[in-house]
Amino acid sequence: MTRNRPRQNGMRAAIAAAAARIMAEGGTDNFALAKRKAARQLGATDKQALPGNEEIEAELRAYLELYQADEHPDRIRELRRIALSMMRELAEFTPYLTGPVLKGIAGPYSDIELQLFPDSGKDVEIFLLNRNIQFSSTEARRYSGDRARSVTVLELDWEGVPVKLSLFDSRDERITLKTTQIGKVMDRAGIPEVSAMVQGAGG
Repeated sequence: MTRNRPRQNGMRAAIAAAAARIMAEGGTDNFALAKRKAARQLGATDKQALPGNEEIEAELRAYLELYQADEHPDRIRELRRIALSMMRELAEFTPYLTGPVLKGIAGPYSDIELQLFPDSGKDVEIFLLNRNIQFSSTEARRYSGDRARSVTVLELDWEGVPVKLSLFDSRDERITLKTTQIGKVMDRAGIPEVSAMVQGAGG
């Protein structure tokens, strides 16, 4: 058992590095998908420990700094600018930026992810329809503590970039939210913070 530990740790690190490369170059910001694809590429078995998202994120940051040092900061700055433009348009619904664009690890095909806290999700849909902004609707699961909830996610394009709007209840703004039951709390930033990032005062 002990002799297998170094081998498992080595495979775990290799999977994290491969998943990071897939996310940086392969057009996905889905950690689980990149992890499974990397494991298949490396011939990892189900018994071998897979890396956590934090490990992959660390490898992804290192990869971007090493191999995309020139274009990556410009990409993040532009995505944050576009996110800020969308947030200002949706200001009445209390928007927050979250996900890879906020973290600074967005790839060339990453979505801009916004959380909205309207009085009613229908208000957001009517707002978009009145401005002839086309969107589609899906459902996603989010967690507050151990409690799972289903939220509506509106998908649309803004300035040529895909955007996902997760619609929460206005009362949820003060609640810490996670993407998985055992995952980390989702970081988020409001209009003032994102504006500061775009202007170079942060992030």
